[in-house]
Amino acid sequence: MRVLLVHGTGVRQKRFDATFDLVARSLRGHLPDADLVPCYWGGDFGVTVTGGLKSVPADQVTRGVLDDVPVAGPLEQEVALWSLLLADPLCELRVLAAASGSEDYGMPGVRSPGEAVARRLTDLAAHRPETGELRALLDSLGIAGHYGPVLRRIAGATEFAEACAHARDPVDAREVVAAVARAVTAGLLSAAKEEAVCTGAERDRLADLFSGLLGGTARAPGGRATAVLGTLALRILTQPALNHWRGPITGGSAPALGDILRYQARGGPLRDHLEGVLRSGTGPTVLIGHSLGGIALVDLLAMAAARQAPLPGVRLLVTVGSQAPFLHECGALTGLRPGAGLPPGFPDWLNIYDRQDLLAFRAQPVFPGDKRVTDHEVTSRQPFPLSHGAYWKLEALYQRIAEALPASGRPGPGAAE
Repeated sequence: MRVLLVHGTGVRQKRFDATFDLVARSLRGHLPDADLVPCYWGGDFGVTVTGGLKSVPADQVTRGVLDDVPVAGPLEQEVALWSLLLADPLCELRVLAAASGSEDYGMPGVRSPGEAVARRLTDLAAHRPETGELRALLDSLGIAGHYGPVLRRIAGATEFAEACAHARDPVDAREVVAAVARAVTAGLLSAAKEEAVCTGAERDRLADLFSGLLGGTARAPGGRATAVLGTLALRILTQPALNHWRGPITGGSAPALGDILRYQARGGPLRDHLEGVLRSGTGPTVLIGHSLGGIALVDLLAMAAARQAPLPGVRLLVTVGSQAPFLHECGALTGLRPGAGLPPGFPDWLNIYDRQDLLAFRAQPVFPGDKRVTDHEVTSRQPFPLSHGAYWKLEALYQRIAEALPASGRPGPGAAE
């Protein structure tokens, strides 16, 4: 029995050779008579970027992957801090509450500046503005509907109460006001998610308006919390890192992303190549396709079956970490029209997936009732993207392929003779 191994996106000769050797050794323990046939296509049908990536902004391209991260400018610092605030609107208040300690030297019967801030936020939360600049800005940003819930949630937060309780002088109160204004602004934008359409200037104006209503006079400069969180944000958040590594990231991902885009636009030559390799031998055949290789095989088999000319000898299709089911749900699978089922003559299909692999999808729910389609879940116990390439070291993969094969000499349901 022949077993054709079709690799996925971004794979080139050296990596394919190593994978082929690994699969051959592992498969031999379950199918000792199998003849594993390489089906390498990356060299002729994959993308090769020559002359550099001219489309990437020039100042992002020249940094190497081992360079130190440069000192961030004001824009990078601002983006990093707001990224952290959008993920956790209370983070600045949490730092202020922790940094202030537990001392309380307030005068009995005298409301402290921090307590005044707390009272103002409670009053703001109770009454959404009906007119004025704040209401107009809330409406224009698409966040007015979240006003009450967000302000009440922040007003009731332990972090807010503790930060206000420790603000015993005007300087501390100004810092709390600035942090609360940013927390409310970030909370509103975070609650609205993609419904919010907001520029940095509008975001800053919104924070200024809340600052004024809370007793501040203008946007306060960064204080203790900003100093702590700004540095942390630059180190752990995605956007500053992406800005710095855009050239290397794009250059490194060009083969993987480019292979997908090229196949979607001009997949015919690759499918012709796969069919040529398949027809070059005889006898029962198992097709194993990883990632984009699985997409191409599903397209090839579906298109051949639709022409009522199924490819000869195909006993089983195995897709590993495949996006074919997802593409079909989106109406973007070349071999099947949107919403169509698998045509007569399409072989048995075993779809292997790992739920930690973000590029792996289930096929059975997409083709309900089709007994030719079987999903099988495995796990490498690795996060993505390592999970996408770890299938080949899982004994469960080869065991399940062996179990899926029909008895020797009998074609499986729907397989071409």
